[in-house]
Amino acid sequence: MKYSFIIPVYNRPDEVDELLDSLTRLKMHDFEVIVVEDGSAVPCREVCEKYSQQLDIHYYMKPNSGPGQSRNYGVERAKGEYVLILDSDVVVPEGYLNAVDKELAVKPADAFGGPDCAHPSFTDTQKAISYSMTSFFTTGGIRGGKKKLDKFYPRSFNMGVRRDVYNQLEGFSKMRFGEDIDFSIRIFKAGYRCRLFPEAWVWHKRRTDFRKFFRQVYNSGIARINLYKKYPESLKLVHLLPMVFTVGVLSMLLLCIVLLALAPSLAWLPLVPLALYCLLIFIDSSFENHSIKIGILSIASAYIQLMGYGFGFIESWWKRCVCGKSEFSAFEKTFYK
Repeated sequence: MKYSFIIPVYNRPDEVDELLDSLTRLKMHDFEVIVVEDGSAVPCREVCEKYSQQLDIHYYMKPNSGPGQSRNYGVERAKGEYVLILDSDVVVPEGYLNAVDKELAVKPADAFGGPDCAHPSFTDTQKAISYSMTSFFTTGGIRGGKKKLDKFYPRSFNMGVRRDVYNQLEGFSKMRFGEDIDFSIRIFKAGYRCRLFPEAWVWHKRRTDFRKFFRQVYNSGIARINLYKKYPESLKLVHLLPMVFTVGVLSMLLLCIVLLALAPSLAWLPLVPLALYCLLIFIDSSFENHSIKIGILSIASAYIQLMGYGFGFIESWWKRCVCGKSEFSAFEKTFYK
């Protein structure tokens, strides 16, 4: 068997149903599916049983320990040459495995990943969030499949690894945030080949509202400092940009308030750069999504994405770099017991 899909899930039976349905439509069939239920209160066992005649599917229930350890649990039971790790909130197109197979035939890789995009059925909010996570004007387009940095670091929503390489590296660490980047860094440090497969993309639902999206990117900001403490060389200039953006926005708003008191006629000046950025996001997203409404929502999602990350980055920097706290003591409430 060549491929083993590993899907950790926590209280998401409806998402798993959509994902498994998409796997039945794949043009290639040399694969198995391993679903690892991470101590869910709302299990997806019945959903998995529904596909037992269409897929070579294996369902496991285990105590809650987080997605990283659940992926390790699944890989321990996998039989494929390659393990393909997916988040439960993705849907795969029918040509996904063909794209992976084609890339591996052209140039072998020990680890790889693909981009994500929004499905036409997603809500306008989800499409706006997808835009902000993949746009050149927010992330530099890296999440959308545009290679801008010196190396491509696969993310766990769509990641493939040779099973022997995965086992040699002992899988995902027990980091609460950033465990997928930690794993990718260890892949490079061990000298393995890692590439972006541009055509091996997935539809990624992401968060369904802005509150959940803020928490997601806030945690990503925390993860970046945790990774810096473990691998100082991993922190690049581009990782500082959301923090700089956040400080800049707050500074301009503060300056606006000061000018209102001292020189009201000039109070609008600090808002000009913010307004221009809003206009840029609105125009680009409206054209890309063919929707003015999504263009407006994308303004909010872009600011949430950059400032949520920035606030998480700043808090983690303060607690870990200034106060000298450990990863566990700095964010104890977020760890799995």
